[in-house]
Amino acid sequence: MTAQPDRRAAGDLEAEILGVLWAEHAELGAADILTRLGGDLAYTTVAKVLDRLHAKGQVTRTRAGRSFSYKPVDAESNWVAGQVKRLLGRAGNRSSVLQGFVDGLDSDDTALLAKLLDDAQRQRTSSTRQTRRS
Repeated sequence: MTAQPDRRAAGDLEAEILGVLWAEHAELGAADILTRLGGDLAYTTVAKVLDRLHAKGQVTRTRAGRSFSYKPVDAESNWVAGQVKRLLGRAGNRSSVLQGFVDGLDSDDTALLAKLLDDAQRQRTSSTRQTRRS
């Protein structure tokens, strides 16, 4: 059996389609998305993936003539964060996964992550204090 080198990994086409929708900031139909993706995909493939994304609650759709137009439910940053959380939730050793993630960051991203973690901790501390005062 020979491997298909052009075959996308599971979920890649969903992510590419969502990427088109996020980039356009507008509702698009399957034909519009197909045009922007380029390549040799079939219209029915794009329509099927959009239907799957709708069933998962990741896009909304509006009737547009005989077909639908679609827009993402979440912002790209929220979607990516959700994907990371799901992957981390499946990890056997969360500490190792997080360490591998941190080790792969460049110095700018490491500094940004440290700041975001510090801000999140301050927010949690502030929320805890407010709850205790109530």
